[in-house]
Amino acid sequence: MTTKRTVLVTGATGQQGGAVARALLSRGHSVKALTRRPDSDAARRLASAGANIVAGDLADTASVVDAAKGIDTMFLMGNSYEAGMEEETRQGIIAADAAKAAGIGHLIYSSVADADKKTGIPHFESKYLVERHIIGLGIPFTISAPVAFMENAVAPWSAGALSQGTYAFALPAERPLQLVALADIGAFVTALAERRESVFGKRFDFAGDELSGQEQARILSQAIGRPITYQEIPIAVARQQSEDAAAMFEWFDRVGYDVDIAALRKDFPEVRWHSFADWAKAFDWSVLDRAPSAG
Repeated sequence: MTTKRTVLVTGATGQQGGAVARALLSRGHSVKALTRRPDSDAARRLASAGANIVAGDLADTASVVDAAKGIDTMFLMGNSYEAGMEEETRQGIIAADAAKAAGIGHLIYSSVADADKKTGIPHFESKYLVERHIIGLGIPFTISAPVAFMENAVAPWSAGALSQGTYAFALPAERPLQLVALADIGAFVTALAERRESVFGKRFDFAGDELSGQEQARILSQAIGRPITYQEIPIAVARQQSEDAAAMFEWFDRVGYDVDIAALRKDFPEVRWHSFADWAKAFDWSVLDRAPSAG
């Protein structure tokens, strides 16, 4: 019988934090969801699923310490897109210090796969600075490091083109990329919380599938029920949008993630790992009807 944990989930109203909170609740754990917007729709949905919603801010030590009282596990994640990279690092360090001050028994920090490999990608480096700080705190921790999300295919920057029959990404059509479903991130973090002592001090890069853009487009065509064509976005165009993103795409093409997916599935059988085809088949593609058209 799994010990029921009380888990403080930060970023709980976002994609990844929300997936973690839902997975924990589905396994019978007690979830306290920390959010700056307790009155948001996402917070209300979590509350109706059984989470205890608390207002707080990662930049405010007192609010994190207060939320962490009586909690045995904490899931900590930042958001460089929202906060900016320097601020993400600063908030991560403040929140990790607060976790130590509150006596948290297990801190699970969400980083990104290969952030510890000197990639030179700014939003990988910003997370790695937090990792290094956590390692130095002398508290029980685990680093959860996912690869790219399968859900990026339907992110606001992709959905418009996809609704018009184009899957666009800044990688050559044949270049494979490792991907993971948000549901699997939630299940994996839940497995870390349940395994507890056996994962202390460890860092886990994890992925659910590995496919080229062309292969993804073929799977999307089948799932959506209409032809989807892969289109390579020139790196110069990506660079106009974001230097950080361009550095990441160049690294994807030059090096790329290298998770041993077969070994991972064997080591974590309790996670019902999704292939990209599994994910695409289960996804509600009616969202594309509401996507703004690209152009």
